[in-house]
Amino acid sequence: MRGSDRARELRQRQTDAEALPWWYLRDRRLGGFKFRRQFPYGRYIVDFVCIDRRVVVEIDGGQHATQLKYDQQRTAELESLGLSLFRYWNDDVLARTEAVLQDILVRLTAPHPNPLPASGERESSSRR
Repeated sequence: MRGSDRARELRQRQTDAEALPWWYLRDRRLGGFKFRRQFPYGRYIVDFVCIDRRVVVEIDGGQHATQLKYDQQRTAELESLGLSLFRYWNDDVLARTEAVLQDILVRLTAPHPNPLPASGERESSSRR
């Protein structure tokens, strides 16, 4: 199954813990930031991504407690692509929605930890 087909399937089968934040993240409702959901990025499909800020939001269920090594590898690979990845547990999303959304907004407005080089900087540094 191709990534885009799998992403479409995941959008159709979203969990309650994914549907709730999506209502707040869609249509630029959170701070004017545009998000995509179940979006193929690299070799993974991320729950939510704000491409402009290079921020990924992952909503983790109980199965993630037993797949820590996989999640660490996935996070490292996505971060190597210049993304910041933030994880929230299903329980927190459902029980403390406002706090989770506030945390996402704070992280979106903070300076990016992996800024892209200034225009032209990449070319000049490669010639040295």
